[in-house]
Amino acid sequence: MKKTLLLLLFVASFANAQTDKDKINQTLDAWHKAAAEVKFDAYFSALADDAIYIGTDATENWTKKEFSVWAKPFFDKGTTWNFKALERNIFFDKSGKTAWFDELLDTQMKICRGSGVLVKVGKEWKIQHYVLSMTIPNDEVDAVTKLKAPIEDALIAKLQKK
Repeated sequence: MKKTLLLLLFVASFANAQTDKDKINQTLDAWHKAAAEVKFDAYFSALADDAIYIGTDATENWTKKEFSVWAKPFFDKGTTWNFKALERNIFFDKSGKTAWFDELLDTQMKICRGSGVLVKVGKEWKIQHYVLSMTIPNDEVDAVTKLKAPIEDALIAKLQKK
């Protein structure tokens, strides 16, 4: 009897995790699609109220409100971005209420990496934290470093003075 109950609990737990994984995939795919389809409200409603968005530029570390103010002119002009997941990995904490993920994206910047944290709010998953990074082939790191050095050396000096 105990073994059967434990097996049923395990199967139910696995089924819930799979359902949540499907919901997270749907949430992230719909979020990316909302940007591509220039749907401002749908895009920002996927973010938790106190979400953080970190973009590819070292200065882009925004609250949801700051990010929405920055992004609004792009949505208004219809010049948003179009990210499509090429692969995604999703993981859960023991409570099943927090998940983190990483994804490779097909974008106008070629392959980018997204990573983040989602929290379960009621029956919905909300993006709590998102980091977008451009990928750099290892053989090209020196060339890219040389290109960005003048800009980022100035930023490094500014941040070191804080």
